[in-house]
Amino acid sequence: MLEQLKFPSEIAKEIAENEKKKRKFRKLTQKQLSQYSGVSLPSLKRFEQTGEISLISLLKTASVLDESSRFAELFTGREYQSIQEVIDERNQSSRMYRNGGTGI
Repeated sequence: MLEQLKFPSEIAKEIAENEKKKRKFRKLTQKQLSQYSGVSLPSLKRFEQTGEISLISLLKTASVLDESSRFAELFTGREYQSIQEVIDERNQSSRMYRNGGTGI
């Protein structure tokens, strides 16, 4: 499990790399993405190099790249119908942890 944990800076860099790949796949330059999203070019360049960007700017670029809907799911929680569902989910998480994330 510990090998799966990442520091926030590592996650930010992965997100930036994914954004860069998606931008290039859509054949957009940094300047074009900057213009379409309203995010300054220096901010966009810094993001792709370091992973650092404001949440609002990230949402703007995600919108242009058709990824903004994924943010709506970020902190959604499951609504439980019974305490048994909570217990079952915790047991499943424990099994995944003991088995290295496989859930087997």
